[in-house]
Amino acid sequence: MKLLLIKPNIGRREHSLYVDQGRMEPLMLGLLGAMAGPNVEVKLADDRCEAMPYDEQFDLVAITVETFSARRAYEISAEFRRRGCKVVLGGMHPTLLPEEASQHADSIVLSDAESIWGELIEDARRGQLKPQYQGRCQTRPQGETLPRRDLYRKKGYLPVTLSQFGRGCRFACDYCAINSYFHRQHYTRPVADVVREIEAQQRKLVFFVDDNIVATPERAKELFRALIPLRIRWMSQGSVDMTRDPELMALMTESGCLGNVIGFESIAPKSLGEVGKAVNMQNFDQYEQAIKTLKDHGLMTWAAFTVGYDHDTPESLGELLNFAMGHKFTFAAFNLLTPYPSTGFYDRLAAADRLLYGGKWWLHPDYRFNHAAFRPARMSADELTEISFRMRAKFNSPGSIFKRFFDRKTHLRSLYNMIGYWTYNPLFRKEVFRKQGLRLGLAD
Repeated sequence: MKLLLIKPNIGRREHSLYVDQGRMEPLMLGLLGAMAGPNVEVKLADDRCEAMPYDEQFDLVAITVETFSARRAYEISAEFRRRGCKVVLGGMHPTLLPEEASQHADSIVLSDAESIWGELIEDARRGQLKPQYQGRCQTRPQGETLPRRDLYRKKGYLPVTLSQFGRGCRFACDYCAINSYFHRQHYTRPVADVVREIEAQQRKLVFFVDDNIVATPERAKELFRALIPLRIRWMSQGSVDMTRDPELMALMTESGCLGNVIGFESIAPKSLGEVGKAVNMQNFDQYEQAIKTLKDHGLMTWAAFTVGYDHDTPESLGELLNFAMGHKFTFAAFNLLTPYPSTGFYDRLAAADRLLYGGKWWLHPDYRFNHAAFRPARMSADELTEISFRMRAKFNSPGSIFKRFFDRKTHLRSLYNMIGYWTYNPLFRKEVFRKQGLRLGLAD
């Protein structure tokens, strides 16, 4: 049996495929490749960097679908089906919108695929693929399976190994699709399994793809203690409340953490309250103590902000940009609030008739990446789009990159930090301009 696993692209720039120069290994596809069994010939095709092998015949084509890649995923599926291949779609988007996804495939998988993957492969082998497979969130994600990292060779991924400790997050931010998918649950792997996986590969730089690696603090501490003897360097995503736990911060640093993506979201309490980001509002001082704690531990921070709250104005967004630049964050993202389907944020906007693009921006031919998909309260959609782009452009300008470098507690702390700063800041600056305004999918 021949199985093709596909990671779809977002779309294209003008008449050419957008090649993501900051692409990382598609960890989940490596895991499903390993779980397919020894009698299945597995191939990985990454639409972000290579042409799709339409001329090859496969018994099953499996495509992982996120909302931003849905249009492109459906295009790829249609072409393989036209050539006689059976296609199954899985991932976040089909789970949130099964009726839509089922129109573009022979089968769909809801929730985590591991629990039903063996059954699905056997059904495909017999030519008896079911229209839908109901998976379930795994209380022990990944089991004892190690991803097939040989599938990643010669695809130009960044030189960092991806791993995962836990899935989901216990917070209730109403714009977050993770919350809708995992229902505020957090599931972790046995620490021994994570250690075994890291020891089985050669790199000493690891990115944990967890939605929130510190969502269960005591489990995180157990992991960090086990990482200390491995002498690796690692990064992940975390929540700002971790800075209130001295033991957690000490273990994080000792275990080799370089820094984390942290969802600060906004510096305005009204905006945080609007979307249910209560964890950020405890003893709120505009994050001054939290940022001091991060820097005292030498952690380089990717500060994630969202813009487009009902309380946002052009003036307040200017203050947010100055806040980020003044604190000399290693990286910062100024993401437009996006109405992902099946989230509270989407439902609120739909009820108020504020959604644009017919409420399905991810499929609309006129939608462009990093454009507002709803009507903001205090500015136009075009104005919000332009302001958010200017924020990204200014934060990543050559002058800003140079000025932000001079932070002795973080970027100047070690030669390794300096090299990392100057390696990735120019890359992210380039991606700001290359991604802005991308057309989703390839079809006109």
